[in-house]
Order: sequence, then structure tokens, then C-alpha cells
Amino acid sequence: MITQDDFRLNPNPPTMVPSDITEVKAFTTADKTELIAEAFATDDESVLAGVWECAPCREEIAAYPVHEMMTLISGALSLTHSDGRTETFKAGDTFFIAKGSPVIWEITERLRKYYMITS
Repeated sequence: MITQDDFRLNPNPPTMVPSDITEVKAFTTADKTELIAEAFATDDESVLAGVWECAPCREEIAAYPVHEMMTLISGALSLTHSDGRTETFKAGDTFFIAKGSPVIWEITERLRKYYMITS
């Protein structure tokens, strides 16, 4: 049985499975791999936590669908905000995106992150 202890500071959780959060047309390389391992979910799924991994992609998100705090385990990500400001994050960085924020999300190096989401 896999427990939450399997995720405690573990960048390679044992239950990574294919995910389809990212639209296929958003991927920017031939690699279209996307994986997820859920570590915790409330009964109503209003709070989720786990590890997510994705190949390079670029998406214009009119309104980020959830509140999300994440820590990058590996890879790199650039976020461009509606005011034109771009922030770049790499392994070890922790940041938050508020629900409703318009952003351009661009994974520039294969990304793996711990996430905690609330709706």
C-alpha cells in the first residue's frame, strides 16, 4: 500500500501515471510526456497535492483555474503576467499563482514539481 510517507520529500514518487492536463497542441517539442502522482485529495477534491511532471510546452491561460503553490524539483518555467512582466523559476524555487490570474505558462526544460492546489 502506498502512503503519504512515500511522497515525503521524495522527488520520484512510486505512482506516477499518465496525465492529460496539458493540451497536445501546447507541447513545444516532440516529447509530449505528462505524468502525475496524487499524494492527497480531500473527498470533494477541493484540495489536491502531489507531484506533476511535464515536457516543454507553452499555454496562454486567460484565468488560472485554481490557487496553486508549487516547488520545482527539476526543470525550468517562465510565467508572463498580464502586465508583461516575466518571472523565471528553476529547481528549488517555490511560488504561488492565484486563481483567476492571466498568465502565459511556458515550460522551457522538462519540469517536475510538488504542488498543492485548492479551488
